[in-house]
Formats: sequence, structure tokens, C-alpha cells
Amino acid sequence: MPRSTNNVAAHRRRKKFMLAARGYFGARSKTYRVARMSVERGMAFAFEGRKQKKRQFRRLWIVRINAACRLNDMSYSRFINGLHKANIDINRKTLAHLAWKDAPAFAKLIEIAKGN
Repeated sequence: MPRSTNNVAAHRRRKKFMLAARGYFGARSKTYRVARMSVERGMAFAFEGRKQKKRQFRRLWIVRINAACRLNDMSYSRFINGLHKANIDINRKTLAHLAWKDAPAFAKLIEIAKGN
């Protein structure tokens, strides 16, 4: 009995990597073996980048909130602690947006945090 190969599936599998490698320089976009390694490495970096993005945005929000707190004579840690004691659950993204776009509303939150 002759050997059976599934060339259709193999071609599709290779084509998937070659399409993902479009725009790469030199052999990275022309040769399957090199393209596959480059694409897999790129996917690993992309996975890690999605995790780092969350960390970096949280750091940015904290910096913005701290800067707005300092303008109102309060530290970031005392502000967050005061909000927790007052049972106000606002995430840091929203607080950073308020600090940046709506200073009077943020000042009211500062007063609430100072009261506790």
C-alpha cells in the first residue's frame, strides 16, 4: 500500500506561517523554516507585551493620581487609604481620568478622603 500524505493540511499549515511573516526582511519572509521561527518568537513577544501593557498603564495612572493629589496637599497612599475607609470603590483608571480632565470632581474626592 502506498504511503499516504496529507499535503493539503501541510501546505495550509505552512501557508499560515508564511502569511504571518509577510513584511519581514530577507529569509524571514521567504523561507518557511526561518519564517516559522520568527513568527513564533514574535508571538511570544506579543503575548508578553499584552501583560506588560497592563502593568505600564497601571503605573501611569498611579503617577497621574499622585501628581493630582500633590496639587491638593495629599499623598497618593493617604488618598487611596481614605477612599477605602470611605467605602468608595473607583478604579485607578477612572481616578486618573478624573484627575486629568475634571479637577473639581477630583478635589471633592480628596476632601472625602481627608475626612476619613
